[in-house]
Amino acid sequence: MEEWARRDSPLHRRDARVKMILLLVFLVWIGTARPAQPEAYAAYASILLVAALASRLPLLSLLWRAALVLPFAATFALLSWMAGDAERAASLVLKSSFSAFAVLLVVATTPMPALLAAVESLAAPKMLVMVVQFLYRYLFVLSEKAQHMWMAAQCRGGIRRASAGGAIAVLFASSHARAEGIHRAMLARGFAGHMPLIRPSSLHWLDISFLATGILVLSLGRWLWIL
Repeated sequence: MEEWARRDSPLHRRDARVKMILLLVFLVWIGTARPAQPEAYAAYASILLVAALASRLPLLSLLWRAALVLPFAATFALLSWMAGDAERAASLVLKSSFSAFAVLLVVATTPMPALLAAVESLAAPKMLVMVVQFLYRYLFVLSEKAQHMWMAAQCRGGIRRASAGGAIAVLFASSHARAEGIHRAMLARGFAGHMPLIRPSSLHWLDISFLATGILVLSLGRWLWIL
């Protein structure tokens, strides 16, 4: 995802704040759409397809990652279907899939520092932004430690099923110790409860035009009960 976010495309070059606003509008519109509106979901799919093509990202990989939400959505969809509401069941699956794809598309076209700076500039709580930033950095620490343990286990003949639980416990214990060391190093360097972020630059006229066009299309379509 981070590698995708560093690529170049018309969607990558748009301001992160603009993409976040359009994402929120899209999520609200799709979340409040009526279940029995096949035209609406066809329009949503068309918008996402155009955005994915504009991002120049691998479409199949995006679809595969967006499909990770299907087991959760399918559980509630099954309950609705068993209650006799097949339209609502299909709507839950489509709304969850389209929402996950839209969020994934924004994350895959925006570097995380720029994304967090955009969220903070849109009046999001600074504590929430800092928690997300620390979580994002800690995932890299966890991933690096897991790769080192995997390579060491392969050199010793692989990990057996009986010792898998112990390996996971060691992974989290050592990662926690590494995170504590990183925190102490941050305090020694003057950390005062706020991570510095890239200050967003002024909006370009292309970003403003993109934002106005996107909101106009979504709002007009919703008013006509097409979206």
